Amino acid sequence: MIEISNVTRVFSGSVLALDNVSLTIAAGEFVTLLGPSGCGKTTLLRLLAGFDAPTKGSILLAGADVTNVPPYDRDVNMVFQDYALFPHLSVGRNVAFGLERLKWPKARVAVAVREALDMVELSDKIDRMPHELSGGQRQRVALARALVRGPKVLLLDEPLSALDAGLREAMQVELKRLHQKLGITFVMVTHDQTEALAMSDRIVLMRNGRVEQVGSPDDLYNAPASAYVASFIGTTNLFDGTVAESSPTALVVDTAAGRLHCSARVDIERGAAVRIGVRPEHLRLAEQAGDASRNTLSCRIEDALFHGSLTRYRCATGPEARPEQLYWDWQKSAHPDGTNRPAKGSTVQLHAPPADMFVFVQGAAA
Repeated sequence: MIEISNVTRVFSGSVLALDNVSLTIAAGEFVTLLGPSGCGKTTLLRLLAGFDAPTKGSILLAGADVTNVPPYDRDVNMVFQDYALFPHLSVGRNVAFGLERLKWPKARVAVAVREALDMVELSDKIDRMPHELSGGQRQRVALARALVRGPKVLLLDEPLSALDAGLREAMQVELKRLHQKLGITFVMVTHDQTEALAMSDRIVLMRNGRVEQVGSPDDLYNAPASAYVASFIGTTNLFDGTVAESSPTALVVDTAAGRLHCSARVDIERGAAVRIGVRPEHLRLAEQAGDASRNTLSCRIEDALFHGSLTRYRCATGPEARPEQLYWDWQKSAHPDGTNRPAKGSTVQLHAPPADMFVFVQGAAA
């Protein structure tokens, strides 16, 4: 459905917003452009919408070159971050506005508006004004307006950022339902990694105008291509070290926190500088680990953040003069009676399973 080939965008002669980006998006996919502010994700969405043109490269939509085609001649529509509803028009007139500008017959407009509002379950609000609706309802009106023409691609610019946490989760479910029902291509921009993991078929993680990694949520979370990906998608404890022993299936790495074993299928020679990581949920108390004879870290509990089903502890490990910071998730489900829940200031022995360790060569997109 979408082919982005070697796209570069330079602003004001020297500001590089996109740097030779190439990406293919299949028909019917839900793809999320994810990354921090300034990474280029919104610029790429604007290029897809036709609000801007690339400095170099090309964009194809369903096989047709739309690189310099204006927005109104592209079979795409966008839902904006602030919804952009007309406050003086009713819900029905907001949804009908674009069709009326295209001079559709009134009867055809009425049918299309009713179908679009049925799609988002708001047909009973057709005569309401935007200020009479909740935030979630206004978001759904914006969706109906974008979908009323039946575009091939729906572009979503941080569509849930203005909603509170509970409503945001409900709208995530609503957007997924709409995507499955309609079967059209969704491309969403967000800086919220939880949102991207929950909703996407594939995630495009961007950094400094480039694509860092493309893959399913499972790929990015469980097989990150770099330390940057591992730390941006979720939380990862990272340790710098030097390879002490190397084999085709395992590494032994000396770090400030101690000697750590990694079950990694990577070809790294002895003496190489690496960065290794383990996620907080993979750490567990050494006394409960099956094989805790190695990869056991002595950790001092410095703080605790209660998250309901789990408590995230911030710990210090390694020598007191140069301690390494480490996060550990204590899971309530593993201790229903509350036993073994450590107190602030106590010391615990944590085991890092070798099979759950990430290994990254230093300097390789760290």
